[in-house]
Amino acid sequence: MTPRLSLVAAAWLVFRKDLQIEWRTRARLTALLFFSLATLLLFSFAMGPDITTLRAHAPGYLWLGLLFASILSLGESFRVESENQALTGLVLTPVEARAIFLGKVFGNAALLFLLSLVLLPVTVALYDVELGRAPHLLVLVLLLGAIGISAPGTVYSAISANARARDVMLPLLLFPVLVPLLLAAVSATKFTLQPDPQEQLASWLKLLTAFDLIYLSVGFLLFPRIAEED
Repeated sequence: MTPRLSLVAAAWLVFRKDLQIEWRTRARLTALLFFSLATLLLFSFAMGPDITTLRAHAPGYLWLGLLFASILSLGESFRVESENQALTGLVLTPVEARAIFLGKVFGNAALLFLLSLVLLPVTVALYDVELGRAPHLLVLVLLLGAIGISAPGTVYSAISANARARDVMLPLLLFPVLVPLLLAAVSATKFTLQPDPQEQLASWLKLLTAFDLIYLSVGFLLFPRIAEED
């Protein structure tokens, strides 16, 4: 009988598998990059040449670009597993379903985080923002936001993987859940790029962290049932 892998080891294997598939094809990352760049360009053209307005709205447009890109990324997250009942095969292996969830979450989060780092210099160029105030805190906000999108997104991606209208179902399920995350992420990003006289950044970082922990916990508990139904 094959010994059952530990949770961390199994999650690492799922995480590495997804990144290896992405590295070999690069199709999803390339699509995400061009889609996000096009989104930022369209927003900058729509706002016109007013530098003050562009700077004020830059955090919101950055996160909208990441949000729209995440739908493409999460929609493809279980595409490989949904083909030929591969998710069932994963569940039947000596791997906990919760490990599949953790591996998928952090794999999706890694792609979104990498995308956000690529989009930062583009945001600087298009919206004339400066990153010198608190770049380390900005990186932390991007990381927490990427995890926050990926945690519920992975759950809903698994739920909608076998649905006929999964491309429509996923954003309908996910967007309402992400409202508090986006509010916190945009506000925290703003206070890493602009002065924060009332020191609100710490509160928004706490909200981001709480959101991540809540949805990681909920997904961790519910994913075995979701995997069985799929």
